[in-house]
Amino acid sequence: MKAKLLLTGSLIFFIFSVHAQDSNAPAFGKGLFNLVGKDSSWTMKIGTRMQFLTIAEWNNPEDGGLSSPEQNFLIRRARLKFDGYAYSPKLKYKIELGLSNRDISGGSAFTRNTPRYILDAVVMWNFAGNFELWAGQTKLPGNIERVISSGNLQQVDRSLVNSRFNIDRDVGFQLRHHFNISENFLIREKIALSQGEGRNVTQGNEGGHQYTGRLEFLPFGKFESKGDYSGSDLKREATPKLMFAVNYDINQDAVKTRSNLGSYMFNDTGLYETTINTFFFDGMFKYNGFSFMWEYANRDAEDPIAKNSDGTETGDVVWVGDGINLQGGYLLPSNWEVSGRYTNIKLDEGITGRSPESQYTLGLSKYIVGHKLKVQTDLSYLSVENGTDEVMFRLQLDVHF
Repeated sequence: MKAKLLLTGSLIFFIFSVHAQDSNAPAFGKGLFNLVGKDSSWTMKIGTRMQFLTIAEWNNPEDGGLSSPEQNFLIRRARLKFDGYAYSPKLKYKIELGLSNRDISGGSAFTRNTPRYILDAVVMWNFAGNFELWAGQTKLPGNIERVISSGNLQQVDRSLVNSRFNIDRDVGFQLRHHFNISENFLIREKIALSQGEGRNVTQGNEGGHQYTGRLEFLPFGKFESKGDYSGSDLKREATPKLMFAVNYDINQDAVKTRSNLGSYMFNDTGLYETTINTFFFDGMFKYNGFSFMWEYANRDAEDPIAKNSDGTETGDVVWVGDGINLQGGYLLPSNWEVSGRYTNIKLDEGITGRSPESQYTLGLSKYIVGHKLKVQTDLSYLSVENGTDEVMFRLQLDVHF
């Protein structure tokens, strides 16, 4: 059955691709093809993207030198994307499916032990003025690095701050609004109510709900082509542009070690619940090829140590602590970019048992067709207090249709 479904899907894809070739297909990076209803009551843009990643890692023990080499070749991401509007341009939608092993992993009893293909399935309704209501599964309005698409990153992948603290995707509702307090000064408000357990959860709603709020300030006006949510200054902003924001997320009676991410926490009566709070302060600055992004994250919990009904500890803990990420780069006229990143993570060692760690990354990127076709490489040094340091080299090809 699976083979038949795969063959059918491949044939449909081929037919549509041929159709696109015969009907003035969009330019590279603008989708495989665009469909428009005869009465213009709906549209659909279909695209795909792939990331091919090579990783080499070594330990760097205290006595010096490199040891324990490891290499890996990955299809890091392979995705299908669909977006457009239905009935009216005020009612937009987005669907994104992940097909790589990394994208679909994480099946559990709470996802009916099935692959997690769906990344985004969301409807966005501009119901009045500057108000927009979102419903479905998509990224929560969290830290800037997470909301930037993985295809629009300045370096090969996101930082350790993101992997430790981000609040990712969830199912629920979001309300978004924006207004100007002067000709250029723009403020955007984003709030969300979601299930609190991450994407593709089907087994009820364990614990409580998740409440997220984000307030963004753009004192010098909008970035070119939404550049505040895209790595690197590919548009070479003619005037300085700045966006800074504060975030607060409350996951009431959370049941996972990293808010709506991580592993489930169990005790002798079922799932262990505790309220987890996450705070972000982040921003983006761009001007004439130079870009700088910063993030500060802090997470705490009502009771971060999971316990049984008799008070004994289960071994599960919430990852509480804070982190900072500083990242900048300069885009040369030849569309080569040099970038650097400093990341520091300080989880509560007494609770999590994890030592403080700092990572230093130097990146080099060649943008052939912007973010749609690029080659990126970086070299990182991870310093772990009371642990073994590591060196990592990565090389990645990114292709978007």
